[in-house]
Amino acid sequence: MFLRNNKTRAQAQETRSEGAAPKAVPSIISTDLVLEGNIGSSGEVQVDGTVCGDIQCKTLIVGVKGSVTGDVIAQTVRMHGTIKGRVRAKSVFLASTAHMSGGVEHESLAIEPGAYIEGHCKRITEPLMKAPAEEGARRSGSAKSPTRASVAIKTPPRIIPRKPRKENVAVT
Repeated sequence: MFLRNNKTRAQAQETRSEGAAPKAVPSIISTDLVLEGNIGSSGEVQVDGTVCGDIQCKTLIVGVKGSVTGDVIAQTVRMHGTIKGRVRAKSVFLASTAHMSGGVEHESLAIEPGAYIEGHCKRITEPLMKAPAEEGARRSGSAKSPTRASVAIKTPPRIIPRKPRKENVAVT
């Protein structure tokens, strides 16, 4: 009787330990920090300070006093502060204190009354780009440092020939 109950408990503890991964602590840019450069993370990034550069992560939270100048690629973006640049995310939420200047590409978009947005909003259905470490490893063969993600152009650029200039000829 006791043996059977102990087996059940052991199996339950084993199942819990296999299925439950510890929740990672978010990377926090505090209010007194100014960061110049790109950020790449496979987890959550919280910006309460200032970031001048691109951010690629799973979840981005921009606090009320937070400011980002650059492009953002994430699964989820919660904005309470300021972003100047392009945002590409599966889910985008702009709180009433948010100030967005730039384009937003999203699958899901929620905007609270009072939020400021200047730019184009475009719904996307294709998957987001890979994480920066994976992108860099694919290009160079190693995952040394995060690199800026590149966007594939579907149609090649056109070359438009110039029209010849008319010369001003003085008649005497």
